[in-house]
Amino acid sequence: MLRIGQIEYANCTPLFHVLQEQFPCSGYEFVTGVPAVLNRMLLADEIDVCPSSSIEFAYHPERYTILPQLSISSIGAVASVLLFSRLPVEKLDGSKIRLSSESATSVNLLKILLRQRFGCSCTYEVAKPGATVAGDDSSPLLLIGDSALRAALEKTDLFVYDLGEMWHKWTGLPFVFALWLCRNEVAGLVEMRNLVRQLIKAKKRAPGQLEQIAMRTKEAGWLGHDRLLAYWRDNISYQLGEHEQAGLMLYYSKCSEIGLIEDVPALHFVSL
Repeated sequence: MLRIGQIEYANCTPLFHVLQEQFPCSGYEFVTGVPAVLNRMLLADEIDVCPSSSIEFAYHPERYTILPQLSISSIGAVASVLLFSRLPVEKLDGSKIRLSSESATSVNLLKILLRQRFGCSCTYEVAKPGATVAGDDSSPLLLIGDSALRAALEKTDLFVYDLGEMWHKWTGLPFVFALWLCRNEVAGLVEMRNLVRQLIKAKKRAPGQLEQIAMRTKEAGWLGHDRLLAYWRDNISYQLGEHEQAGLMLYYSKCSEIGLIEDVPALHFVSL
């Protein structure tokens, strides 16, 4: 039985909904969690495959194989990876930045943008669980996933920076926030190839079913039906084509330039 990590964010809902509703899943066990937790479980062999923070592959390229044609990406604004700040970003030199503990990919993207795009030298600390932009600590705060979507609903006088949009304006390329990764030990299994085919079909079906999916998911209750649909349609992409791979490799190169990873890994994929 394949153990599949399921990220509990709105950005993954359409793909998992179609997979679980329209394909046989009796051979799968779904394990829910935030990206950082699922990353640790994948590394510890506690799950077999999951949409994983894209930086996780660069940390352990010898351990993982990438599922082809699949990602969680954005071409421009992603809407759910946001920096909230009382100061404009170009004035953050010397500031302390509070970071989400849920995804190292977005943390490293922010470090790259602040250092290489805006010339800011900052200090960083992991924010306390449940940290909000309205808390006692007034330092800038990076939020991701549903926490970012919820925070963006609040009316504040803060500057709000979308990291996907900042990356695209700077590089002209998509940003790949997550890859589907599996352990090398299961990459050659028939069950894994079947899962890849199902996910690719689910990716193709999902855009035509977003209205129905939104009516059956909890996210519409707090985000609103129209906002949820706009998020899925305008911000989130599940593609991993040439442009996404170019953006991913540029991200890895910039991580290497500032010492966040030792080497730029070569991409290798599950064979269909």
